[in-house]
Amino acid sequence: MKILSIQSAVAYGHVGNSAAVFPLQRIGVEVLPIYTVAFSNHTGYGAWRGPLIAPSDVADVITGIEERGVFPQIDVVLSGYQGGEGIGDVIIDAVARVKAANPDAVYACDPVMGNARSGCFVAPAIPVLLRERVVPVADIITPNQFELGFLTGTEPGSIESTLESVEAARAMGPRTVLVTSVERPDREEGTIEMLAVDDAGAWIVQTPLLPLKANGSGDVTAALFTAHYRRTGDAADALARTASSVFDLLENTHRSGERELQLVESQEAYAHPRMQFSVRAVR
Repeated sequence: MKILSIQSAVAYGHVGNSAAVFPLQRIGVEVLPIYTVAFSNHTGYGAWRGPLIAPSDVADVITGIEERGVFPQIDVVLSGYQGGEGIGDVIIDAVARVKAANPDAVYACDPVMGNARSGCFVAPAIPVLLRERVVPVADIITPNQFELGFLTGTEPGSIESTLESVEAARAMGPRTVLVTSVERPDREEGTIEMLAVDDAGAWIVQTPLLPLKANGSGDVTAALFTAHYRRTGDAADALARTASSVFDLLENTHRSGERELQLVESQEAYAHPRMQFSVRAVR
């Protein structure tokens, strides 16, 4: 499998491609990383150095890959945080060109906008761009529960209302939706859930909620779920594998006391997930 991953990169820590690439490689996926920024560290520190890469330069790198004749071999285009509207245009164009070369290729979009605790932290134009132009051309989307509501103009809470929100998202274009950070009111205390929905059904998995903020964990989640799902077409299995791997990554990070994801130290969790959490059908 080959994944063209268009995301940010940092030298210190693990977000964007600096979070997604290694776990994908560890499960045997060939990744072609395209960088949209080259920062010293993620912006959560409040200070960072390094350039935003101009959309035209990002497009040039993609064209250079196309000129090597690689596009027919690309199975997935993956994108995450979009810092500006120009990058969105580049991604949409890349998806169209990859799919023209390989009609079986899919586009997986992590529509990063914010979260329930921080609210929306992207420029006001980004949610509109995602909702009106990007999500409609995606095959897979991986929003958190807050982003799902923002995309669809709904208020997901219970399993039933979250499923209704997912169907509103699927009506926009993507057939497969992974919802992360699901916090329904009636869940068991001290837990958090993920929900996966495709044409075959809907499944939920529950894990302990760990007391840490882990920048980049959503990027790892989107990458692993996309790769597992593309490989097998089984959303329940992809959900179980992803939940297992990401929980162990987060638990290792929490135990370390470090702020940054213990991405390399947790590599066995991607290659050989323990499958310690049960997935149940909810539809």
